[in-house]
Amino acid sequence: HRTTPRRPAYRVQRTGAGRITSAFEPSPPEHHALERDLRQSVAGEVRFDAGSRAAYSTDASSYRQVPIGVVIPRTIDDVVTTVALCRRHGAPIAARGGGTSLAGQGCNVAVLIDFSKYLNRIISLDPGLCVAQVEPGCVLDDLRDAAEQHHLTFGPDPSTHDHNTLGGMIGNNSCGVHSVMAGRTSDNVEALDILTYDGLRMTVGPTSDEELRTILAGGGRRAEIYRAMIDLRNRYGTLIEERFPKIPRRVSGYENLDQLSPQNGFNVARALVGTEGTCVTVLKATLKLIASPAKRVLAVLASPDIFAAADAVPDVLEYGPIA
Repeated sequence: HRTTPRRPAYRVQRTGAGRITSAFEPSPPEHHALERDLRQSVAGEVRFDAGSRAAYSTDASSYRQVPIGVVIPRTIDDVVTTVALCRRHGAPIAARGGGTSLAGQGCNVAVLIDFSKYLNRIISLDPGLCVAQVEPGCVLDDLRDAAEQHHLTFGPDPSTHDHNTLGGMIGNNSCGVHSVMAGRTSDNVEALDILTYDGLRMTVGPTSDEELRTILAGGGRRAEIYRAMIDLRNRYGTLIEERFPKIPRRVSGYENLDQLSPQNGFNVARALVGTEGTCVTVLKATLKLIASPAKRVLAVLASPDIFAAADAVPDVLEYGPIA
C-alpha cells in the first residue's frame, strides 16, 4: 500500500454517535495557507469567503455541509493544480456540477471544484461514429441540442436535464424516464479521462488482454492501480456475479464492479460510473449517442389501482416504449 505524507486533518466535531455537529472552520493555519497557495497557482476563481461557502454548503438535498472553500477552474490545468495543492495540504476534494444531487453528493467538508461555469464545453461531436466528447461541466441539454442537429441524442435524461451536468450524471449513474430506451449513464460511457488524488492522469475504458499486459509491464502507479483492480475482481468476482441484482436500474453506488469482469471487457470507465468522485476526478468523457426518435406519441392507460398498473408494465415493455 502507498503512504502519502499528510498534514494534520481539518477539525471536525462529532456527537457520541458519530454525527457531524460542527465542521465550518478548519484549523486557521491550514485554511489560510491552502487558500493562499490556490490563489497564487490557479487561474480560475478561488472562493473561501463565508458567503460562497454558505452558498455551496447544500445541493438539492436536505443536507448541509459547509465546504473548506470553492475553486471554479478555468482550465483542466487548474483542476490538476487544485488537486495537487489539496493533497499537499491534506484537504479532501469534491467535484460539483449543477448541484442537483438529492442525497448530499454535491456538498461536503472539502474543497469543492465547480466545473459548471467554465469547463462546460462540447469538445467534439462525431455523428458518423455517434460519439461526443464533453467536459464534465457540460449541461445535458446543451449536448442533446447539439446532437439533435444530427438526429441523435444522449439517452439518459434526468428531470433536471436543463441544468444538470454530464459529470454529475457520471458521478451518480443517472437514468431518467428514457432509461428503458437507452439504459443508464454507465451504458453510454465509452471512455473517461481521469485524475487520481495522487496526481495520475490517464484515459480508461474497455481493456483488452493485450492492453492489460502492456499496462502491467509498464510498471509505475498505473500498473499498481490496475493490479489492485484485478485483485478486487479475482477476490470478489464470483460474489459480484452471484449477488449483484440483475435489474435495469441498479444505481446504488459502486454498482458497476461487474464491468471489471472479462466478459465485460475489463471496462474501467464504466466501473467508475456511479462512484460519486470518491475514486477519481473526471476531466473529460467520451459518450455514446443514439438515434433520436423521429416521432413521439403519448399513450395514457388507466388502471383501477397502482398494483394493476405495475402488473401491466411487462406487457407494455413488449412494445418497445421509449419511456
